[in-house]
Amino acid sequence: MRKIGPAAIIVFLSLLALALALAAASAWLLGLLLPLGRYHGVVLVLAGLVLVYLYALVVHRLFLRVDPLPAGDIGPGSHQEFVYHVYVLFYLILFNSLIRGGLIPIPIMRLVYQALGARLGPNTYSSGIIYDPLFVTIGANSVVGETALLVPHVIEGAALGHYPITIGDYVTIGAHAVVLSNVTIGDHAIVAANSLVIKGTQIGRGEVWGGSPARLLRG
Repeated sequence: MRKIGPAAIIVFLSLLALALALAAASAWLLGLLLPLGRYHGVVLVLAGLVLVYLYALVVHRLFLRVDPLPAGDIGPGSHQEFVYHVYVLFYLILFNSLIRGGLIPIPIMRLVYQALGARLGPNTYSSGIIYDPLFVTIGANSVVGETALLVPHVIEGAALGHYPITIGDYVTIGAHAVVLSNVTIGDHAIVAANSLVIKGTQIGRGEVWGGSPARLLRG
């Protein structure tokens, strides 16, 4: 991982401060407007925590709308690297705890992933971990199994970049499977549990793949 520069840290802290200020103001208004009873303090603290994440998601997405992070290589010292470092600070400080915590119910995690930029079709859910949701597209009626990983980023020595993962309709990603960057999986395909789908793999419609590295088991 490349060293994060002071400019990216300052921008991130400024955006985080904005989210915290908005959350505090909203929690204060909530306390004024609603009779919260004897648990007033507890409710406000919990509401404030939820509001911090909600406002951080909004601020994060607005930042990327103003200064997008495209797919592809990220050159050393480039403006894209600056944007990436602000982007990754949000994950290191805030969002990884949501993605990796395992405490949020799966239907709500679907909403979290969509808020982070994932394109998920109807009735598609993940009980695994989707890293960099902005670069993941999954069709309808698909499932990502328990603790499976979708990893669209590449961090290898000096190399850094994002390469989208595209998954079709009615696809099953088995438990503990790992799908790496620049992978396309066609409709009705199956990736067996504990498999490793290496970078750049193209899995066709209806195919079954498994193993480490994954290979075609049934066409």
